[in-house]
Amino acid sequence: MKRNQAVQQHTQRPAGSRLTPAAAAAALLVLSTSMSMSAQAQETTTQPAAQGEPEVVIVTGIRAALQQSLAVKRNAAANIEVITAEDVGKMPDKNVADSLQRLPGVNISASAAGSGGFDENDRVSLRGTAPALTQTTINGHAVSSGDWFVLDQVGGAVGRTTSYSLLPSEIVGQVIVRKSPTADMVEGGAAGSIDVITRHPLDFKQPLSIEGSVQAVYSTLAEKTDPQFSGLINWKNEANTFGIMVQGFSEKRSLRRDGQELLQYTQIAPTSALALAKPDLANVWYPRLIGSSLFTQERHRKGGLVDLQFKPSRDFSLEGTYFNSKLEASNYNRNYMTDMLGSGAIGGNVVPDSYTVRNGTLTSASFANKGTAANPLRYGIVDNIVREGAYAKSEFLDLAGKWRVNDQLSLSASVGKTRGTGATPSQGVYEGDVNNSGVSYQLNGLGSPATVKFPSIDTTQFTGTVLDWVFGYSPATTSDEETYGQIDAAFRLTNDTFKEIKFGLRGTDHDRSNFAISQGPNWANTVPGSASTNPAWNGNTYPSNFGNDLNGDFPKNVWELDPAILQAWGAEHSNRSTERIYYPDMFNLKEKTKAAYVSTEMEGDGWSGNVGVRVVRTEGESNGYQILPNQLPGGNLPAFPWGGFVQQTRIENNHTEVLPSLNLKFDVRSDVVARFGISRTMTRPDFGALGGTVSLTDETHTGNGGNASLKPTLSNNIDGTVQWYFAPRALASVGLFYMDLHNYVGYGTSTGSFIDSRASQTSGQPVFANYTITSPVNVDANVKGIELALQMPLGAGFGVDGNVTLSDSKQDFGSCPATQTVTSSSPCDMLGASKTTANVGAYFENDRFNFRIGYAWRSAYLAALDRGTPLYQDETGQLSASLNWNITKNVVLTLSGQNMNEPILKNYVYNKDQPARFYANGAQYYAGLRFKY
Repeated sequence: MKRNQAVQQHTQRPAGSRLTPAAAAAALLVLSTSMSMSAQAQETTTQPAAQGEPEVVIVTGIRAALQQSLAVKRNAAANIEVITAEDVGKMPDKNVADSLQRLPGVNISASAAGSGGFDENDRVSLRGTAPALTQTTINGHAVSSGDWFVLDQVGGAVGRTTSYSLLPSEIVGQVIVRKSPTADMVEGGAAGSIDVITRHPLDFKQPLSIEGSVQAVYSTLAEKTDPQFSGLINWKNEANTFGIMVQGFSEKRSLRRDGQELLQYTQIAPTSALALAKPDLANVWYPRLIGSSLFTQERHRKGGLVDLQFKPSRDFSLEGTYFNSKLEASNYNRNYMTDMLGSGAIGGNVVPDSYTVRNGTLTSASFANKGTAANPLRYGIVDNIVREGAYAKSEFLDLAGKWRVNDQLSLSASVGKTRGTGATPSQGVYEGDVNNSGVSYQLNGLGSPATVKFPSIDTTQFTGTVLDWVFGYSPATTSDEETYGQIDAAFRLTNDTFKEIKFGLRGTDHDRSNFAISQGPNWANTVPGSASTNPAWNGNTYPSNFGNDLNGDFPKNVWELDPAILQAWGAEHSNRSTERIYYPDMFNLKEKTKAAYVSTEMEGDGWSGNVGVRVVRTEGESNGYQILPNQLPGGNLPAFPWGGFVQQTRIENNHTEVLPSLNLKFDVRSDVVARFGISRTMTRPDFGALGGTVSLTDETHTGNGGNASLKPTLSNNIDGTVQWYFAPRALASVGLFYMDLHNYVGYGTSTGSFIDSRASQTSGQPVFANYTITSPVNVDANVKGIELALQMPLGAGFGVDGNVTLSDSKQDFGSCPATQTVTSSSPCDMLGASKTTANVGAYFENDRFNFRIGYAWRSAYLAALDRGTPLYQDETGQLSASLNWNITKNVVLTLSGQNMNEPILKNYVYNKDQPARFYANGAQYYAGLRFKY
């Protein structure tokens, strides 16, 4: 079974404590119109000027970073957003995603496909689209990454998105979000791209620079304090022709997540004995599992970056950069669950003693215990899963050179390799049956967790629990590699309008693969259906304050196994033989790309721009597996352990795309810039979607599948923006955007015959069954919206910023038919699409102190599709703040907090009468010293 490893997502507490985006925007607007423009000059420090010399204005700290960001944005040829870190750790954020969330049009989320919602932002997307449509690069090239969670390593959830949990903010010199493309940009982001630019040795002012930080982080829910260190040494010669920079980081953090998970919403079959006895229950949805979920983890992010730069003249330079980041992420997940498919409940066609139906959902049901010792009935099930040694890793080596041949011709080139890995070396899994307990539940919408009772059992006692099964991938690995090379040229022209022509070539060779063994019971010493081979229990239960932040009435004082005991028990009682390689969830994808582009820079009286075209050829090969019920005539296919025969598949997927782009910039007046862009962009489908794998849940005969014939998503884009730079370090802007998406990856369902591995294992012979498979399909879609942004100093060191993005998006499934019950869910909803995203912030800074506070909010959105069932995340907001005190010019005391409002993350299925997840992660507080010499 995979239920305890299912998707887990986010949300926030009831509306009383919430900042609304409309209120935030209104407050900022009032401030902007009421403050005198002359007050803004007060934030700078003026150095006395010698007679006859111009006055020198020096701005430092937060204001310097904002000024530099606006300068880059204003002068850019296309529509971009910029974040600049003045020095290491200046951002009040712990990874790059935390910083990006403050930009207009940027959405962040705290999970990949399967791991669920945590306290660290992990994925980034643009303009109300899924993260898959946003490309992340480092210094202009791709970066491979793995995922630490097992269900993101194997099967259809394997994506192309970058895990930002591997990118600490200390490596950042600048981050550029490109919303409108130029022809020289690497293709891959239909919605846009994010380029993380690292620091360079020759950019430092002093020959020798030493910087670093020593911090402690306290997690309120885990009630633990962990150390975090980072350091940088940069040396360059006096001639400024050669430099070397070495960065390192080691950051530990303890996580604890308290939750209630409602999994596997299922419909009561109209032909079942239960529906025939109670016709009003036919086709009604109900949650099969409602669990008290406790997740704990120790994360240790460590690695570094080395950069060597050689610039013997102003016309020639060479640079080599190596980056390595590893996230050690051992974790322990436990879940004490109701089981409505148990023999004492709906699974046994038992009529509830009482029940209510609302909005097509069985919102409450009660089953008194009818089991006996001689004839036990199951009402619940418990999973304890320890994943010792899980990790994710990312690294790259990049070599780049630039040569200005003469005043007209400049050349640049780069070659490199990037590699990402993710692994779960083992899963120690104990799944136990809760028998003769009776069970009842009452759904409370999203107001509070469901009320759950096991009236005839003591949930604190492990004694008497019966081993049900051993399941899960153990081990599981994923590998992602890309080798790339490119050459670019720029030739300056003497034409009055066309100033420069650019052209270039790029090629990549990409390989993505994974591996999994599906473990089962070791029949030599393990007896499912009995307690005789259970692991030892030392009396442990959940923490005494488990679930306090969630409120609600559900089991909170629950037994748990010691993770070390469970790890050892799993090694002894699990069958992890290589004979159990689970081919249906494995694939190897090879992808070669070739690209060429040409563009020209244009300039006239009060205007400038660029126009170009990029042509991209992709040659893909998907190698997967399918299980056949019979040997092919005259064939010699290997046998599959659960029955049938393994046949390898190979599907080619080749395509050529033409991607034109035009960007125009108009200087309407000295302080107003207008921009217009029109372009076509592309995104290749996720690896898991192309891999053709099929991930099955035997209990419900459902699954997720791939589609190796998917085409890349193409987007025809229109982008317009007006920017008013009404004062130093001030900006008010409004932008409109429209994306017309073709071959967008939506999801449809189909039925197919697959091996039922659990039934086959139990019966000792192959058992095939019909499964309903949710798989990706190409559909059309569109996204349109508006972005509003304001950034302004208020004088005396104070300043504010804020933005609101409103977007409307939908998939085109023709008539968009209604779902099977009366729900608020629409099959036209796009993954990751929030209608409203808002950020508001304020800062203060003087020579001794600086303080920043920010609040980020996004409305509900479709977070995932799990075996045909939608999973929405409800609206959520995050409050963060930082305080820095300059003890001396070289030493700074830092204090900061993340998730200070301790949001409760909530998910629902088709409507808010069908809650799916409630998670509390607590807040995280950091304190330490930062030094710079």
